[in-house]
Amino acid sequence: MNNMEKGKLLVISGPSGAGKSTVISRLMALRDDLCFSVSVTTRPPRPGEVEGKDYFFVTTQHFQELASGGYLLEHAEYVGNSYGTPRGYVEQRRLEGKSVILDIEVQGAGQIQRNCPDAVSVFILPPSGEELERRLRHRNTDSDEKIRERLLQAKRECAEAGRYGYIVVNDDPDEAARELDAIMTAEKCRAADRLNLVTEVLIS
Repeated sequence: MNNMEKGKLLVISGPSGAGKSTVISRLMALRDDLCFSVSVTTRPPRPGEVEGKDYFFVTTQHFQELASGGYLLEHAEYVGNSYGTPRGYVEQRRLEGKSVILDIEVQGAGQIQRNCPDAVSVFILPPSGEELERRLRHRNTDSDEKIRERLLQAKRECAEAGRYGYIVVNDDPDEAARELDAIMTAEKCRAADRLNLVTEVLIS
């Protein structure tokens, strides 16, 4: 493979309990051309968090300047703090040949798709509503009321799955990761991305 090929932007969404983190970690074990996007945030660092590795920590004013200046591919507010995806970081890693993974909620994914039309979007779906509820209860971290809220939110998010380029059902994390791996390989073989290779063959 030509190492100078530009990396892809892989946008992954799915409801809480769909197993996104597990599938992504299995996918990253299958490929060496992937990296996570590092987000910009206005929240203060937590103990052990490293600038530029976990987040880029900025002031509220700086964040607003980044957002208004078009330097963020998407941004949102969550529990009083702002979070965003830095355009420059993502583009630099892609130019280095790395594909960048974004684990992001539905609204942010919509912003990414508008700002980066060549993004590869995948919705991770649980195998059933019953299995999703079982996984949420198995965590033993939420009250019954919180679980009901998460299930309602999951239904709202799953209703948006048709806006994504691909849907992967996470019944088995290893199989789901293999499907994502196949999607990435297919996307890297798109004719539009490799026409320059055709030219090289024709003139050699």
